[in-house]
Amino acid sequence: MHTTIFALLAVGAGTCIALQASANGKFRQNLGDNPLFAAFFSICGTILTASVAMLILRPQVPDMATLRETPWWNWIGGPLGALIVLAGASLTRELGAALFISLVVGGQLLCSLLLDHFGLMGLQEQPITLGRALGAALVVAGVLCVKYL
Repeated sequence: MHTTIFALLAVGAGTCIALQASANGKFRQNLGDNPLFAAFFSICGTILTASVAMLILRPQVPDMATLRETPWWNWIGGPLGALIVLAGASLTRELGAALFISLVVGGQLLCSLLLDHFGLMGLQEQPITLGRALGAALVVAGVLCVKYL
């Protein structure tokens, strides 16, 4: 039951990514065709949303020792998120929402397979099996279908 709920939440997150990319692509156009401003103002919305959530939920603040002991790669999520927002603002209009998102999903899957296989970034090792490789190949085939069919 939990897996189904988590899967539905992941589908919802994917829906948000597609909507975000499309909104940021149009935002770019409305702001004088400048993807940097579209990304900047979109990220301002992210900061505002996170700030409101923090004020409402009031989570316990981690102590300084915990922050200092956090691995360096834990801190790259924000800059990588900004690059994703900028990519959506820059590329969605040129590629279309479906091709942009299918390429993003393909890149996510291929990178995720390597992260799992080598147990990188604190993940449990999960070797690339024939089934996983076939699944990735089908996603790549899906990208090609979106692009060319």
